[in-house]
Amino acid sequence: MTDILIASRPARIKPSPSMAARALVSKLRASGKDIVDFTLGEPDFDTPEHIIEGAFKAALAGETRYTSPNGTRAMRDAVAAKFKRESGLDFTDDEIVISSGAKQLIFTAFTATLDEGDEVIVPAPYWVSYPDMAIVNGGEPVFVSCSENAGFKLTPDALEQAITPRTKWLVLNSPNNPTGAVYSRAELAALAAVLRQHPQVMVMTDEIYEHFVYDGEVAAAFVQVAPDLADRTLTINGVSKAYAMTGWRIGYGAGPAKLIKAVANLLSQSTSCPSAVSQAAAVIALTGEQGFVRQANAAYEVRRNLIVDRLNALPGVTCTRPAGSFYVYPNVSGLIGMRTAEGENIRSDLDVALFLLREAGVAVIDGSSYGLSPYLRISFATSVEEIERGTDRMKQACQSLRRQR
Repeated sequence: MTDILIASRPARIKPSPSMAARALVSKLRASGKDIVDFTLGEPDFDTPEHIIEGAFKAALAGETRYTSPNGTRAMRDAVAAKFKRESGLDFTDDEIVISSGAKQLIFTAFTATLDEGDEVIVPAPYWVSYPDMAIVNGGEPVFVSCSENAGFKLTPDALEQAITPRTKWLVLNSPNNPTGAVYSRAELAALAAVLRQHPQVMVMTDEIYEHFVYDGEVAAAFVQVAPDLADRTLTINGVSKAYAMTGWRIGYGAGPAKLIKAVANLLSQSTSCPSAVSQAAAVIALTGEQGFVRQANAAYEVRRNLIVDRLNALPGVTCTRPAGSFYVYPNVSGLIGMRTAEGENIRSDLDVALFLLREAGVAVIDGSSYGLSPYLRISFATSVEEIERGTDRMKQACQSLRRQR
């Protein structure tokens, strides 16, 4: 039998921890176990009916064929109108590209720009896919630790110290997965001031959670704050989170025409084009009534407050109140060094996550997977009832731990 030879780049990347956690939860549930799942990075709401109905009508009308590799004109127009309406940003048609999810767009932008050894600055904690997507495209992720004391946000001094002649990209994710941190306009302006001194550095700003910001605040787009850096900024977004359309797989990006053209060329040789029916649905999402987004935001704010209060009531756990997204990132340092009833020692946040799954039937993800320990990533994109049930179980499990002697 002939050995299949796998190239070195794929061998360097790891499976997505969030996808692995989801698979484990499914396996445990299939075996009959009752699991409260706090791992899911997707809305628990259904896609709004008017979007589904519009997609059905589009399919019946024949919108089922190949489209342009960078998306339909209607979809690109809807994205341009969205940026103008919500952020006051003007993008021309050749500065917009549509993809099969925001994730594909990030990957393809790295493919289009990274040469071997180019560096990508990734503030930690980070969404798990950024570093692996850089690696598989020949880049080297440069991690910059962003402490809880700094609000889990990159500071100008830390950015300056991380930049080298090999730096190609800075990745900014605000609102952030996994911490919920949101950069203010002043904080973005301070980072932009550093970037102006380093013209070789491009900025990838992932704004997929932009509509989930709480306490009456609004997320600022990086290009709003630093319009003079638009010629080296790629803004990533999509319909997955805001409109509960994760499975429709439509993302979009806006940036300099030269980069957008290169990305579109690569997309034409990989997926040919995004789904025509999904694009029709996304046009309706972006141009139609936005009440669903406001309702989802209000529901998530209630859930955020509930889960933060309940986590802070757990022994050994502290949790800052995130400004956005639908995740919390509780500090579990108070559980490190504890011992379970079976005599096992808790040495890391991974041990905490495994303990909660085994003893409480609660699935969370360890902070080490996101680049900063000892924390857990917990999604509150689930019902109030599940939040209460899960945190009750967590409290009972944490109370069973004992300090090592």
